[in-house]
Parts: sequence; C-alpha cells; structure tokens
Amino acid sequence: MNDLLTVEDLRVSFPGRGRRAPRTDVLKGVSLRIRPGETLGLVGGSGSGKTTIGRAILGLVPVRSGAITFMGERIEGASARRRRELSRDLQVIFQDPYTSLNPSLTIGDTLSEPLLAQGIGRAEARRRVGGLLDRVRLPADAADRLPREFSGGQRQRVAIARALAVGPKLIVCDEPVSALDLTTRQTVLDLLLEIQRQTGVSYLFVSHDLAVVRVMSHRVSVIHRGEIVETGEASTVTTRPEHDYTRRLVLAAPVADVARQRARREAFERASAQPSGANTSTDR
Repeated sequence: MNDLLTVEDLRVSFPGRGRRAPRTDVLKGVSLRIRPGETLGLVGGSGSGKTTIGRAILGLVPVRSGAITFMGERIEGASARRRRELSRDLQVIFQDPYTSLNPSLTIGDTLSEPLLAQGIGRAEARRRVGGLLDRVRLPADAADRLPREFSGGQRQRVAIARALAVGPKLIVCDEPVSALDLTTRQTVLDLLLEIQRQTGVSYLFVSHDLAVVRVMSHRVSVIHRGEIVETGEASTVTTRPEHDYTRRLVLAAPVADVARQRARREAFERASAQPSGANTSTDR
C-alpha cells in the first residue's frame, strides 16, 4: 500500500529573539509516514516540536530543509494558490474550540465556507451542511445559531464537521480534546473513530497524552527535543517502550488503580536499570 503522506528529514528553525541571537532548531531531521485510513499518533511533551510538524505539513511554518510528500506530490514549498487547492484533501482540527470558530458567523455559514470555496452552489452547500451536522450528532437547527450558544464539546464537533466538509484524505488533529473535560473528551474521540470507520480518512493525531494516543492510533511516533526517538505499533510503544523518554511518558500516564500505578512504575524502574539499547530509529 502506498503511503498517503511521507515526511523525510524535515528541519524547521525559528529566529532567535534578539537581533544577533542564533536560530533555534525546532525539528531536527524528522521522518514519518501515514498510510490511507491510518491514524499515526504523534506524542511528546511541551516544546518537543510535535505541533510544528503538523503546522509544517499544513504550510503554516516555513521548512528549512527536507521533503513533505502528500498523495505523491512534494508540498513543502507549495504556493498559496496550491495550498488552497490542497485544502480539499488536507484539513485540520485545532486545539481550542473556543477560538477556532468565527464568533460572528452562524454554524451554517461556518460549514458552508469551505464548500463555497470549492465552487459548490449555495443550495447544495446548505443541503450538505445538514448532513454534516447529522454526522457529528448536532441538531439541524444548529445551522442558524452562533458558536457562543454551544458548549466546548459541541464547538469541537462543529470544527470536526468543518474539517469533513470537503471530504479530505488526511486531517491533522492538533490536541483536539485537550481543552475538554473527561466525559466530553471521550465523546469526541468516539466520534473521530466512528468517522474514520465510515470514511476511511487518515489522521495525524498530535497529543501530549499517551493514554489518548493509545486509544486513537494504529501506530505511534514519539518526539523529543525535535527528533523522533521511537516509532511502532501503538500497542507495543505504549506497553513495551524501548526509549527512555517513552518510558517516562508511560510512567506519567495516569492509572486509576494506585497499586497498579506503583507496580508499573517499579517495573519500569527495574527495566531502566538494566543495560539495553535505546531505539533511536525514525519511522520504519
């Protein structure tokens, strides 16, 4: 099966704060791949570079070097016009449902925008908006209401519907549930899984939460200080990690049973004390 997206030796750096300050290397040769219909979980701590990878794929930050290939096309240097065309197949769900929606537009107008931009007529766009609201389990009359009338979880469902509007092949999910409470979070995750089963869409699921990534992903890549330190099947990386940083992420993931948490921590500490080769490979 051909990969839907490949990222090869991606490097991104940002200017320093002072006039003579050196540039900061944010991504240091990152490589990963996503297959059609697959979710790749990208997990790492704050400042690890995980969000920058998603933004580079979307063309929101400049790439210093490396290749981003989407559906067989190199896109890291795509023009603004080509980026608009690519938005039909490449979409994003941002972290904060309170700021990602235009507060002055009704939900119907928000969902119609990407459809109208693709040349779909207004009547057909209105019809499709009804279908999108139904898919994310919102009532039809939501189309006539403003974002402020909805809860955070409902707004994130609107954001999901907007991303789905033009039938994308890949959605970058940038911490899509981190701003939600636990109950709402699970509802949104279940919805994303259901949509993937129904449509075959691929996700790049960016998160700091290993427990969430474990539930959502087929494979997981762990990023630390701008480098991928471990990649593998989700069930393996999240239960039998090879790299010390991944082990620390596993230990940091909460477990409801205190005794189980303690036993797990002790087991990992014993394993870490034994000499072993850390897996520093990139995507395989």
